Amino acid sequence: MRRLHFVGPAITVFGSARIKEDSAEYITARTVGQLLGKAGFTVITGGGPGIMQAANRGARDVGAPSVGCTIRLPQEEAPNPYLDIQVDFHYFFARKYMLTKYSLAFIVFPGGFGTADELFEALTLIQTGKMRDFPIVVFGEAFWQPLRTQLDTMREAGMISAGDLDLLKFTNDPAEALDHIHSFVRRGAKRDQRVRRLRLLGEGRA
Repeated sequence: MRRLHFVGPAITVFGSARIKEDSAEYITARTVGQLLGKAGFTVITGGGPGIMQAANRGARDVGAPSVGCTIRLPQEEAPNPYLDIQVDFHYFFARKYMLTKYSLAFIVFPGGFGTADELFEALTLIQTGKMRDFPIVVFGEAFWQPLRTQLDTMREAGMISAGDLDLLKFTNDPAEALDHIHSFVRRGAKRDQRVRRLRLLGEGRA
């Protein structure tokens, strides 16, 4: 917590470690990292290869802070070389907590069990009010189409509400993703101003 406390406004990027550098997903994730960095955000990832490396590399391209929360695994590859800050974890739960604690939004690229776990944990925390409502952008509309079908099935069965589907923004466009995040950030800033104003009024200082 001490090492990440001053990273500034940050966005966490999730995705597979198995994505290759010449893939469309890697190129898109690097572009996303660049756009986030230019917009003044710190980029946080799990610090590994694949999508994580691409996002960290994009941040490094534009001189933005690049953070990796790495995990100790028997077969895990070395941390990617584009990290300004690396924090190593033994437990997944502690790592996931730090990946969420300082973020204003999540961006999720194609991935496997770990990526799906991170996505659904974030959704659950927001849905249950344990985490503040903020944007989750999901890249790879074709890859995630079966998930969208399953979410519709959940909604039709009454397992989730229609509003829960609004927690996700599916896109293939980095610029659209950034616009979506900015809209949430602006709304959040206005909400915080209203809360502070009401608090001051209650204390008789406004």
